[in-house]
Amino acid sequence: MPPVLTVRPTVPASRRPPSPGGERLPERVRGRLRHAAPALLGYLVVRLLGLLVLARWAHLKGHGVWPTLATSWDSEWYLGIADDGYQQELGTRIYHNNLAFFPLYPALIKAFAAVTPGSRASVGLVVAGVCSLIAAWGIFAVGDRLHGRRVGTVLAVLWGATPVAAVQWMGYTESLFTALTAWALYAVLDGRWAWAAGLAVAAGLTRPTGIAVAAAVTVAGLLAARRGSRTALAAALVAPLGWLGFVGWVGLRLGRWDGYFAVQRLWTNAWDGGALTARTLRELFVYDRTPQLFLVVVSLVLIGSVLLFLLCLADRQPLPLLVLTGVLLLVVLGSGGVYFPRARFLLPGFPLLLPLALAVCRARRHVAALVLTGAVLSSAWLGGYMLLVWSGPP
Repeated sequence: MPPVLTVRPTVPASRRPPSPGGERLPERVRGRLRHAAPALLGYLVVRLLGLLVLARWAHLKGHGVWPTLATSWDSEWYLGIADDGYQQELGTRIYHNNLAFFPLYPALIKAFAAVTPGSRASVGLVVAGVCSLIAAWGIFAVGDRLHGRRVGTVLAVLWGATPVAAVQWMGYTESLFTALTAWALYAVLDGRWAWAAGLAVAAGLTRPTGIAVAAAVTVAGLLAARRGSRTALAAALVAPLGWLGFVGWVGLRLGRWDGYFAVQRLWTNAWDGGALTARTLRELFVYDRTPQLFLVVVSLVLIGSVLLFLLCLADRQPLPLLVLTGVLLLVVLGSGGVYFPRARFLLPGFPLLLPLALAVCRARRHVAALVLTGAVLSSAWLGGYMLLVWSGPP
C-alpha cells in the first residue's frame, strides 16, 4: 500500500528548500521563489519558445496570435459568462448551454477586469498566464518535496513541454485548475489540511474534473483522521463542496435534480465506461488509413498516460497523487463525449510525468538533453499545429 502522505521531505538536507525558521511571510516567499527559480525559468523558456513558433506560424497564415489565444473556442464561453452570466433554461440545442462551464475562472475575469484596464479577453489571458507560473511552481514544489530540486525542475519543464501545452497560455481553465491541483496536493503532503480543503473547493468550482482533486484530499484526509486528526477529517468533508455546490446550484436553477447532468448530455458528455474511447482507438489505429494527426497525438497521450499511471503505481507514489491521476483517467477515458480535447483534459495530471522526470534525472547528460530538447521542440510545433491547422478546438 503506497504511503498516504509524506510528512517530511525524503531528500537530503542539502537539496531541501531553506527552512523558514522565524522569517516573516514575504521573506519566506522570496526564499521559496529563489529555490524554485530554475524550474520557473525553465518553464518560461519552454513556453516562450512555443509562443514564438506560434507567432511566426500565425504570421505566415495571416492570423493574429492574440485572438487565437484569447478569444477562440471555449474562451468565448468563459468570456460570455463573465459578461452576461449563466442561462436560466436547459433548452434542447446541443453544444449551446453555458451551464456546462464552471464559474471560478469567469468570476476571476470579471473581478480583475473591473479594477484593471483592458478588455476582459486580455484579462482572461493574463489570468491564465499568471496561473500557469503558479502551477509550474506548485508542480516543482511537489516534485522537490518527493525527490529533490532537480526532479522538481525537470517535472515543471516537462509539464510545459507536453504535446498540448499551448493551452496553458490560452484563455482556458487548465492553468488555473492545475495550479489549484498542484498546491492542494502539496498541502496534503505537508499536512496543511485547511489549505488542502480550500484549494480542493476552488478546484471543484473550476472544472468538472475537480472531483478528482476532491477525491485525493478526501481519501488522504479520511486515512489521516483514523490516526486522530480532526482537521484532516474536516478537510475530507469540506473538499468536495465546491464541485457539489455548483452541481447542486445548476439543479436548482433548472428546477430538476439532474440539471447539471442534463446539461452535460446536451454536450454529448455521458460516462460510458470507456466504450467510445475503445472504439475510437480501434478506428484510428486499425481501420483508418489516413488518420488525422491531432487525433493520433491525442490517442498516444491517452495510451501513454495509462502506461505512466502503471509506472506511478510501481513507483509507489503517495496515495493522494495516485487517487488524483486515477480518478482523472477514469473520468477522461470513461467519457462518452467528444474525443479530441482529452489530451487537454489530462494536463492537470502532472504526477503522471514523475516517472519520466526521474528517468531523465538518472540518465546521462547527453541523453537527458536530447529527451528534453525533443519534448520542447515537438511541443512547440504541435502547439502551432493544434491552434492553426487542426480545424477543431484544442
